[in-house]
Amino acid sequence: MIGFDIGGPEGIIILVIVLVLFGGSQIPKLARNLGRAQKEFKDGIDEAQRPSTVTDTTATPHATGTTGTTGSTDTTVR
Repeated sequence: MIGFDIGGPEGIIILVIVLVLFGGSQIPKLARNLGRAQKEFKDGIDEAQRPSTVTDTTATPHATGTTGTTGSTDTTVR
């Protein structure tokens, strides 16, 4: 992994570039959106680590009175 150190002067230069690119009024919106994205990411990680409690609904038994059972009444008009 490439390691690099961002010190004081480099950080100030990056902040000035961000301010020029986005403008002063957009910085709070940008920070708010980054915070929301970080929160959603953390929630997704937490949700993925929780054990699943959802049951499989594809193996449910059929309702009573379905066709094909013996002894059922046939109401079809012939």
